[in-house]
Amino acid sequence: MVNCSIVIPNYNGRKFLEVCLRSLYEQKETSEISFEVILVDNASTDLSVDFVRAEFPEIIVIELDRNYGFSRAVNEGMYVSKGEFIILLNNDTEVDGNWLVSLYRHINQSKSAFSVSSNMIRFDERDIIDDAGDELTLFGWAFKRGDGKKVSEFQGSGHIFSSCAGAAIYRKSILNEIGLFDEDFFAYLEDVDIGYRAKLYGYHNYYCQDAIVYHIGSGTSGSQYNDFKIKLSARNNVFLFYKNMPLFQLLINLPMLLIGFLIKYVFFVTKGWGKVYLSGLYEALIHLKYVQRQKFSVRHALYYVKIQGELFASTIRYIKNKAR
Repeated sequence: MVNCSIVIPNYNGRKFLEVCLRSLYEQKETSEISFEVILVDNASTDLSVDFVRAEFPEIIVIELDRNYGFSRAVNEGMYVSKGEFIILLNNDTEVDGNWLVSLYRHINQSKSAFSVSSNMIRFDERDIIDDAGDELTLFGWAFKRGDGKKVSEFQGSGHIFSSCAGAAIYRKSILNEIGLFDEDFFAYLEDVDIGYRAKLYGYHNYYCQDAIVYHIGSGTSGSQYNDFKIKLSARNNVFLFYKNMPLFQLLINLPMLLIGFLIKYVFFVTKGWGKVYLSGLYEALIHLKYVQRQKFSVRHALYYVKIQGELFASTIRYIKNKAR
């Protein structure tokens, strides 16, 4: 029986794969866990697939005919997975020896746990946090918890808004209930979307401090900011709220969301990407009619209220952190 299926999406990540995959097979305390590794390749041209098949023949390899993005790739891996839990892992990572068992034990602490996010640390600065789970604000901005802080200063596991899909475990039975990753997102914010969706059903997302992953970051996109990433993120930012918020909640939050979009536009104008950001917003607006919105349910009323409270609290924390 397979407990965990580790799905790794890959697009021209050959230079990262050896470190990533070898660290997976050096996991400790795996007597209680059996796992399989599934690599889904988005039509790489750098011989990634040849390398994996030659050096790691035990890995299940799925070859796609073109680059369908992160969401489609991980979904394809889930379709063939045999595990009770799905673990998603970026190719530009190296996992600690206790990473797998830490995630597995943490998600099993609660039946209502949908996901658990890893403690992602910068690959080249191993005393600095990269991502300790994701939060979402009333401005419409998602942000990485702990980003840039010293590892020693950011302690304690707990609740988060959503898990970073770069290194997280998900309960497969809940995925079967709420649906897989939204392939319309292609990449960026798809993990916040699925975490949000799980919360609408009353499930929870957690952060595990002991599940340590060293992350290079932007291994596929190539940089923190570029035309592709800015446009896609802007579009998906609109999709995220339109898809998951009922109409009355959207109207309540619309002023703050508009302020957030305006601030981001001004920011990208100063960086020379103002038009790119606007093109992403425009693409979102003309495609809203194709977005599959979550149906409003009176039974979920308490969850809408809880989510609103979390968004408010995250916004206050974000402002306080920026003020410091």
